[in-house]
Amino acid sequence: MAQAEFIKVQKFLSGVDYPASKQDLIEHARKQNADQDALQALEHIPDREYDGPNAVSSAVAKES
Repeated sequence: MAQAEFIKVQKFLSGVDYPASKQDLIEHARKQNADQDALQALEHIPDREYDGPNAVSSAVAKES
């Protein structure tokens, strides 16, 4: 995923409480009206706990 795309994903994760599970991230993004691309990126990351935005960024980059 391009850096610009990940910035868009992070916009939808603004305000999420970390640590957060993959499902927590997806649910939060949905509540923020995330677009399909952002949700799809989150659905492809490993199912684990994330301790902050950098961990999510790394996971998204590995899965893109």
